[in-house]
Amino acid sequence: IKLYKQLYMIYKEESVMLENNKLLKITKVALIIMTVVSVLFAIMGAASANNEGVFRVPGASGGPGVDKVYSISGVILGIVQGLTELLPISSSAHLAIIPWIFNWNIPDSFDVALHFGTLLAIGIFFFKDWIELIKGGYKKLVKKENSTEGRMFWYIVLATIPGGLIGFLLDHFVGDKLTTPLIIAIALIVMGIILYFVDKNAKSTTDYEHMTLKQTFLIGLAQSLAFIPGVSRSGVTMTTARLLKVDRESAAKYSFMLSAPIVLAATIFKIKDFVFNVPFFVGVFSSFIVGILVIKFLLKYLQKGSFKGFAIYRVIAGLVIIALTFIK
Repeated sequence: IKLYKQLYMIYKEESVMLENNKLLKITKVALIIMTVVSVLFAIMGAASANNEGVFRVPGASGGPGVDKVYSISGVILGIVQGLTELLPISSSAHLAIIPWIFNWNIPDSFDVALHFGTLLAIGIFFFKDWIELIKGGYKKLVKKENSTEGRMFWYIVLATIPGGLIGFLLDHFVGDKLTTPLIIAIALIVMGIILYFVDKNAKSTTDYEHMTLKQTFLIGLAQSLAFIPGVSRSGVTMTTARLLKVDRESAAKYSFMLSAPIVLAATIFKIKDFVFNVPFFVGVFSSFIVGILVIKFLLKYLQKGSFKGFAIYRVIAGLVIIALTFIK
């Protein structure tokens, strides 16, 4: 607490003198992310200590006190999902590493349920956009009417197919071999470095409305790499978009829109395994609320900010995980 207080005071004093300094803005983003994650880890540590470090499968038996701990854990994981799925820092990495650290047993269906929460956030936040996209797509197919919305709808459809199929096949055959903490740490660091250099050197010549078939397709193809925990679906799609000279805000928006069909398909595929109990609902609700806030924050931040803060966080997180592999 003292360390963060000192860091904040230093930031506050410096920001008065250098209000528009980009380095201070980047430092603030990285500091906020690290602070939130640190607080969540402290809470999770307390929850683990009170319940033998185990997050049981939702629906497991236990007394009122145990159920309360599971619900708290569900809220925490929902918050983590909402923060990390939509920011380019990998939700799959965090949802794999946190149970590993605290010896929690989390089923794949609960992971997908948390993703469903952020899917709802994307659907609600971009509700008008989705309505216009669907209407435009229908008119383009049936009435042959051309519009930006119709073009982007079919671009998203075409971009989803290769990324979804390739990602599914790779995940099916080699996915289980890539969930070790060391591989996750390496993926976080490598993608963090790539994101930093690509974003720093890329030009911003294309906005969302003027993205081409080539750009959208290549971004969709890159999405297939998201099966590797630590790469990050939003991270790899935003990085690819920046490499293709798409501006930052448009890269984020297209990344969010592109993720929806695959997450929806995963939800439908896993819905039979869902256990609709208190931890499930609080987890989904938490990821939904945080997801809405994160989308709003990121789109506004990227109007003037960069991805540097997120790249720094990825590298730090990767190094911490590597250190933990030797300690644990």
